[in-house]
Amino acid sequence: MARINLRQVEAFRATMLTGSVTEAAALMGVTQPAVSRLLRDLQAQLNMPLFEKRGTGLVPNAAATALYTEVERSFVGLERIGAAAEEIRSRRTGFLRVAALPALANGYLPRLTGHFLKGRPNLNLSLFGVISPLVVDWVTNNQCDVGFAEVPIAHEGVPSQRLPAVARVAVLPEGHRLAEKAELGPRDFEGETFVSLTAGSTGRHLVDQAFHRDGVRRILRIETALSEIICGLVSSGIGVSISDPFTAREFEGRGVVVRPFAPRIEFEFAAVFPPQRSPSPVALDLVAAMRESLLAPPFSD
Repeated sequence: MARINLRQVEAFRATMLTGSVTEAAALMGVTQPAVSRLLRDLQAQLNMPLFEKRGTGLVPNAAATALYTEVERSFVGLERIGAAAEEIRSRRTGFLRVAALPALANGYLPRLTGHFLKGRPNLNLSLFGVISPLVVDWVTNNQCDVGFAEVPIAHEGVPSQRLPAVARVAVLPEGHRLAEKAELGPRDFEGETFVSLTAGSTGRHLVDQAFHRDGVRRILRIETALSEIICGLVSSGIGVSISDPFTAREFEGRGVVVRPFAPRIEFEFAAVFPPQRSPSPVALDLVAAMRESLLAPPFSD
């Protein structure tokens, strides 16, 4: 038997769907004689009549009805492939694995990705909060499609995109005397018990530099590697600190008061991608969404 071509099957399906060769032609965007020819060729190749002529129209017989069931099953599969392709093209489907430093992962990034997923109902997500060196390690080892890590990135050859820097803020216990001020500077912290980031970290160096410049003496009693721990300690009333704005806003109203700090101490981070392959389009979309968010209030204030 000669091979049946797809156009013949399309003509058969269109005729079954519409009940008319004329309407089938309109559905396919061809002429009525073209549909009639495709149906004749299909019946000849199958060596089986599918329609009976009644008046000016064609009526499907039992064989046509049975065949249509199989044809429709095949077309549903084709339509699913087409729909899946459209989902992929429009970046609404697939799986996205994201790793981020805790400052982003403790509230800001889950909210951002939640809004991001609403417009992509078939996109699945894995989100991990780990320290920056692990973010870079996981992305480099292809365990994640994109990561967000504090700069500088201590790994050569990792593709990255810098994101807009945000200003670090002062964090105080509720009821602290400095909470009465609208903005704080280094001299306001003279003699205060200060909760610091771990010695040797980029953030610790930048914060200490700001205070040393003005010769301010703080009581450096406590240090920790995570800003979430810093804010938790501040909320207990044990001291004051400087924090990234993401974590500070998660603790605002939970025992912590947040105030702008000048001079500006930037919190800088970047999106990093696996070096072995091109960045995932949906990962680039997420980075673009984050960039837009960071350029809008409250981070652009």
